[in-house]
Amino acid sequence: MPEEADQVRFATAPTDATTEVFGTPEPLTTGAAAPLLASRLTPPVPPEPVVLRPRLLDRLERGAGGPVTLVLAPAGWGKTTMLSGWARGERDGPAPVWVTVAEGDTTGRLWAYLAAALRAAVAEEPDEGPPPVPDAPPRPEQLETLAAALATRERPVLLVLDDLHRVTDPAALAGLEFLLRHGDGRLRLVAGARHEPPLTLHRWRLAGDLTTIGPDELAFRTDEVADLLVAHGVPVPPEAVPRLAERTAGWPAGLRFAALSLGAGADPARAVERFGGDQPDVAAYLRDEVLTPLDPAARDVLRRCAVTVAVRADLAAALTGRADAGHLLAEAAREGGFVQRDGGEPPWYRPHPLLADLLRDELDRLPVEEVRELHRRAAGWCAAHDRPAEALRHALAAAEWDDATTLLLTRWPELAPDEPAPAPVPAPPEPPAEAVRRDPELALAAAAERVYAGDPAAADGQLRRAVAHAVDLPEPRRDRFRRLAAAVELGLARLAGDHEEVRRAADRLLATVSAPAGLPSAAGTDVGGAGPAAAGAGGGVPAADPRADNGEEDDVRAVADAALGLVALAEGALTTAGARLGTALAAARRAGRPRIELLCASRSALLEAARGALRAAEEHAREALAMPPCQGWSSRRDCGHAYLALALVWWQRDRPAEAAAHLALAGPAGAEPGAAALAALCRAGLLADGGEPAAALRTLAAARAGAPGPELGAWLTAAEAQLRAAVGDLEGARALLDVVADGGSPDPALALASARLRLRAGDARGAERALPDWTAPEAADWPLPVRLGAGLLEAASAGSAGDGRRAGRLLEEVLALAEPEGCRRVFTRAEPDVRDLLATHLDSGTAYWATVSDLVRDVDAHRPEATPDAPARALDEPLTERELTILRYLQSILSNVEIAAELSLSVNTVKTHVRNIYRKLDATRRREAVRRARELRLI
Repeated sequence: MPEEADQVRFATAPTDATTEVFGTPEPLTTGAAAPLLASRLTPPVPPEPVVLRPRLLDRLERGAGGPVTLVLAPAGWGKTTMLSGWARGERDGPAPVWVTVAEGDTTGRLWAYLAAALRAAVAEEPDEGPPPVPDAPPRPEQLETLAAALATRERPVLLVLDDLHRVTDPAALAGLEFLLRHGDGRLRLVAGARHEPPLTLHRWRLAGDLTTIGPDELAFRTDEVADLLVAHGVPVPPEAVPRLAERTAGWPAGLRFAALSLGAGADPARAVERFGGDQPDVAAYLRDEVLTPLDPAARDVLRRCAVTVAVRADLAAALTGRADAGHLLAEAAREGGFVQRDGGEPPWYRPHPLLADLLRDELDRLPVEEVRELHRRAAGWCAAHDRPAEALRHALAAAEWDDATTLLLTRWPELAPDEPAPAPVPAPPEPPAEAVRRDPELALAAAAERVYAGDPAAADGQLRRAVAHAVDLPEPRRDRFRRLAAAVELGLARLAGDHEEVRRAADRLLATVSAPAGLPSAAGTDVGGAGPAAAGAGGGVPAADPRADNGEEDDVRAVADAALGLVALAEGALTTAGARLGTALAAARRAGRPRIELLCASRSALLEAARGALRAAEEHAREALAMPPCQGWSSRRDCGHAYLALALVWWQRDRPAEAAAHLALAGPAGAEPGAAALAALCRAGLLADGGEPAAALRTLAAARAGAPGPELGAWLTAAEAQLRAAVGDLEGARALLDVVADGGSPDPALALASARLRLRAGDARGAERALPDWTAPEAADWPLPVRLGAGLLEAASAGSAGDGRRAGRLLEEVLALAEPEGCRRVFTRAEPDVRDLLATHLDSGTAYWATVSDLVRDVDAHRPEATPDAPARALDEPLTERELTILRYLQSILSNVEIAAELSLSVNTVKTHVRNIYRKLDATRRREAVRRARELRLI
């Protein structure tokens, strides 16, 4: 028997030997063999301060109910911290047994520790008798005996293997895999590793029995970043917390470095902006743990590709000259975390923000001409692949001034910023004075690049510089310069979010195709009075405009109307937004501007979905998502609007799973006010349908407080009032509608909500008076769900009054409107009487028999008795705003005294609030209160 076997027998012998090994950090030996270390058989103590992240512990606990749970992430993502916190936590059953895999473990050495861990688990249930745990790499018959013994256990054995990536030989884990497959689920593996271990995981994956927790889940969310800073005692202003989360991408080790760095400074807010991957401690960690383990060729590819924000295989090949660059990027991204891969085809790769800082720092150490050549290659590739903004930046960085100017002249409509820059982009070198004197459009190109990069100060400076050198331009170039300057001014106004200035700049731009006379620029300099005296100002740029054809007017109208449509959407003027965006979309298609086409098509699809034109919305959203500019990380906000449109479509069709999936993909689209209100409507509806009305009400209330425009505000108010009534809060619903009532003609959505509320309160006559006339000519302009809801309510009222013939006629009219668009939710989530109305209509005959039959079945599936009790009803008395604030702090490790200091309250006040929280949540201790609050979605 090998030496390892003697060690295991000694270390896991009952009573004294086991106690001795696990009770002391000193290694024990038997004879000349190496010892078993207690530190490798015990979960390590998490580093202080500890930040509780219950969502991860809950995820791990759920995963441990299956055979295999893997926590896969590169260095510094908190794998061991999470696993040890979970293993040390309270639970009903036996604690997990722990093994830390060491570098260079042989098969025999690994099994020595596995045997010790399994015997430790057996010792906790002595009545069952110890299974025959082998002391060395087991033989097949030993594995079968052990698997059979595990299968008879009452409780499963939870085995945690940390740093499992250190095992590279599949044979070392063959016995463990056999036990997992044949132990009747009584052995469950929870493993932490930097990459997938050498197990045949596809069987568990196909069976749905594999749980994987990766960097996306391990990353700290914004609220968790705030908790971490509180735990470290770093007083960062609230507005700086999201910025720090963005800079670190939630990387746990990076956040701890940041907390230590911020705690040592006098100005944490400024330090957040300056924190980056080129700081010594962070850079050393990234070099040692991330770059050094990579193949040298992969490191070189990452460094050279750092000239771009994101890269794909053919671009990487163009930059590096390596045909295998794409393969090297894929290998670097396999673990995730530090090299991220999007879901496009072909895929794009982007380094972690802090790693990007380090890579750019290393890139700057290359010879200047070598870096310029990389930018030249990038500019050529981007120009050939319809990425003009990136091409312009690289042309400027490569000092290719003529190419930069030509890009501005030919591609200016696509240089308008349709969304904030996805990551901070360093400014290219400023064009020299002599080049700008010869060619003022070059400074305009530099301004347009900075506008697109989200750097308004630098853009304004370059714009003023361009105008100052354009006063003597000859007539043909003067008109062209005026148009380009107006476009840059429009971009600056959009970047600043100044709606009035956007309108003024759009008008100036439109005037350039209808009024050729000189116009003053927003920079304060008249560029229209130039005369022949500037004969030598042309330099090498031809006087003729490369785009001086019939498409120029389409370009101007596409850019200006798109900007005006975006302003209208942000202000909640949906009708105006639809008209402007429709005009811009048609002009962009005629001019061949795919990026403007994507912007307009995605938002037009969203407006169509909001109005209930579901078929058109779905068609246009899918067209937008199929456009080339929607691939990769670029234009993600435009793509997000298309996904949000699809979420609304599937929500109205009562397909919650599809709606939730598309809503999750909407991402940054929800940051714009108009889109955010529509996203809140969809999200709240899904929450309410899923049995979470409390969370739905919070979502609607928050969105209503910041709703742009009266129409979207009315929709949100109506939805909130209807939901309050559905959970029994009739007074709250009535008060909400009373607040917005102004004595005039109410919005149809509010009128419908008022009619529903009156009917629910038993006031049928009042409901009839309040119900808006959904058959009137002006009702054709209402959102289709509102019109259908009004018609359905009238039909249900007629049925309740015994007028079956009228009820059937009205219902048939409603079905005629709903069926072409596939609207179903208005039926399936309606009042209880609607089910009987539909069933009666089915029996009496209908032109929509198949549709009504499906609706009756779906209504039955959504009957209240089939739905679990809603969390909101579990609280007899809601928490106050102050109690909710203190409840969030209860998640942390802060004491009541520390919470009082954070909130500038007395300790007695905090204690009183805590007692009230416990009483309202029916809890007796802190952890129980936090768990209960999370179940109710209060935190």
